[in-house]
This record gives sequence, structure tokens and C-alpha cells, in this order.
Amino acid sequence: MIIQATTAHIDEMTRLSSALWEEEYEILKTEIEENISNDAAAYFIKLIDDNPVAFAHCGLRYDYVEGTDSSPVGYLEGVFVKEEHRLKDIALELVTECEQWAKDKGCTEFASDCELDNAGSLEFHLKSGFEEMNRIICFRKSI
Repeated sequence: MIIQATTAHIDEMTRLSSALWEEEYEILKTEIEENISNDAAAYFIKLIDDNPVAFAHCGLRYDYVEGTDSSPVGYLEGVFVKEEHRLKDIALELVTECEQWAKDKGCTEFASDCELDNAGSLEFHLKSGFEEMNRIICFRKSI
């Protein structure tokens, strides 16, 4: 079963998110608390036997999104499946939920990104129906 996360799921979402993103637990928890109460973001959780095994985080982006022509654009911010549940199309189910959420918010396009060296994520995105739009390397310097 897939459910949309609420404030009751913040701790579960933080635990799952910490397996995907390398931020401190409390920082992730604060971000999730802010996003869950924001109408422009959503988290979906895959439950198996009432246990959370995966999640997806999506949002609305109003700034320019590479390769898109509309605004807002639904955006897949992240998707994670516990290792023992991978290769069972759970991530695809979660992305489909995110796409429907974005459609319900009036979006006609859905986008995502991944790191250049993340071959697994690239493969997942292509198998999920995404088209590669561009490759970039971002730079910064202290001034």
C-alpha cells in the first residue's frame, strides 16, 4: 500500500531519508516537517505489512526546470527503496503516485535529476519514462 505522508510520519520519513541523503538527522527532520505542511510538496510511503520500506518526495518547481516549457513543474526530489525490496517496481509505483499528485496540482510536466556518476539512478529514470534533457557540471567559488 502507498500512502501520502502526514505529520504523523515525520520520524519514519526522516529515518528513510537519512538512508538517501547524507545530512544530519535533525536537519532532515526539520526539512521534512516544513515540506509535509507545505502544499507545494508531498511524500509518499510504500508500506508492506504496515512497515515503511520506501518513499518518494516530490514538489512543485516554479523556477526554470531544464527542458520544460511550463510552470509549475512537478519534480521528483528523491526516491528511496530499502535494499531488500529493490527490483520490485516499488520506486516506479511511488513515482507514478508523485506524477498523479503533480497532475492534480495542475502540472503538465514532471521532471527530475541525478548526479552525473549515478548510473543506477540514470537507468531508473530512463526505465521510468523520463527523457534525458541535458548534462551539466555546476561550479562555485568563494569570493
